[in-house]
Amino acid sequence: MNHGTNLGSESDPMFRVPTIKSARELDSMRAAGKVVAAVRERLINILEPGMTTGHLDQEARKVISDRGAEPSFLGYAPIPGAIPFPGVICTSLNEEIVHGIPGNRVIQDGDLVKLDIGAVVDGFHGDSAVTLIAGDGDEEKKELVEVTRRALEQGILAAIPGARVGDISAAVEGYVRPLGFELVREYTGHGIGRRLHEAPQIPNVGVGGQGPQLREGMVICIEPMVNLGTWRTESLGDGWTVVTADRKLSAHFEHTLAITPEGPEVLTVL
Repeated sequence: MNHGTNLGSESDPMFRVPTIKSARELDSMRAAGKVVAAVRERLINILEPGMTTGHLDQEARKVISDRGAEPSFLGYAPIPGAIPFPGVICTSLNEEIVHGIPGNRVIQDGDLVKLDIGAVVDGFHGDSAVTLIAGDGDEEKKELVEVTRRALEQGILAAIPGARVGDISAAVEGYVRPLGFELVREYTGHGIGRRLHEAPQIPNVGVGGQGPQLREGMVICIEPMVNLGTWRTESLGDGWTVVTADRKLSAHFEHTLAITPEGPEVLTVL
């Protein structure tokens, strides 16, 4: 689940100063990441047209519970007075970019389905997202999904000790925009740990060599959101769902990763 203008107060110190995790804390985050990965793989395996988004949510709840973890998103309210998120996962279809609420909506053949998953182990969060095509999709959808997946890979490769957040942003933007796609700007990746959203913010557009420096022990989420049309977004009346302003398709991928002496270690894998 990405950070945006509705997902936390920048006056909170947790959003200003990145936290450095100890070896023990990183072990907890690896465990949380494995739970998230298990949910992701389960949903990839069962997704099919005719299924409701609520069914996917129920399956995610079961996997998280069976592994002794807690869902990160259920009841999450980023600021006082915000509507608590009512689902275990976010399920966003087609023009919905992020934060779609699972329910009775039936997934249709060819739908672009974005699944954003979070879990907590020992008080530490893991967070990952994937975009899938339900059934058969056209070449335009397939290209959008593949470009977004590769954009995440480019961002991860740039996440090395001593680099700057802007190096991640520039790697993602430098890959996506020459291909004719746009990147969401109002919502970003983020630091993660005891809080789902911590410093620093990880934008998907930016200039290399700028922004906070990446240090060993930091844990961050990189999550490109790539649109077929405009980068501009709108929020729906449910208080959560974010859509493209022109209602064109969007895709989203995300991993949680630790900054280590050997380079980036992706934590949301089995």
